[in-house]
Amino acid sequence: MSSLVLAHTRYQLLEQIRVPIGLVASAFFPAASMLAFVVPFAGADPVGATRATGSMMMIGAMSAAVMGLSISVAQDREQPWNPYLRTLPAGPFPRFAGRIVTTMAVMLMAAVPVLLIAALLTEATVTAPRLALGLGALILGALPFMLIGLFLGFLLPSKAAIGVSQVVFFPMAIVGGLFMPPQVMPEFLRALSPYVPSRGAVELVWSATTGSAPDVTGVVMLVAWTVAAALAAAWAYRRDEGRRFS
Repeated sequence: MSSLVLAHTRYQLLEQIRVPIGLVASAFFPAASMLAFVVPFAGADPVGATRATGSMMMIGAMSAAVMGLSISVAQDREQPWNPYLRTLPAGPFPRFAGRIVTTMAVMLMAAVPVLLIAALLTEATVTAPRLALGLGALILGALPFMLIGLFLGFLLPSKAAIGVSQVVFFPMAIVGGLFMPPQVMPEFLRALSPYVPSRGAVELVWSATTGSAPDVTGVVMLVAWTVAAALAAAWAYRRDEGRRFS
């Protein structure tokens, strides 16, 4: 089974490299936001710059998970090769695992420009163990967004997935406090923020990199969103499977 997962991962990574627009998009936006907003306004504050770096990394991870994964899954469903893969005896797990591992790799690659900007142009500071914890928290916190990406990819055609994934991504990123610190958000957004998964996800990254205590409500809701997204993704896959073989 592990060899099948590696084969699917290798295949999908090669696709990313050959058509790197998804990787470029995931890396460019958070890096540009770092240069435009974090460096001039929070770059001189070590704690603020470190937290903002975590936020920008999470934006890149969410982009790869929600937009990149949903669009790639929807496009694959429209290819003649996909129905054949579904008839193979290995089952869906190797393909799912390959997609998840590939998306994780894209997330980590997208984080590199953000980390370089933070290291060279801001006062952000983090120890090597905390950086490793932060990257682990980034992957863990992105899990519900990968599941949401799978849900949208199995539910929608590719053209619809492009638009819907953006509609899902941007409000979650804004309300979750990724573009501005929660303490400066309007009151109604600050009250809503802990209940969206992006807030719990970035709280994990902030806690891992700075040692701050995460918001308990945000973390609990992150777990709830992960369970709900897993159920939704499984339902969308079974629905798509049923429609193809009915």
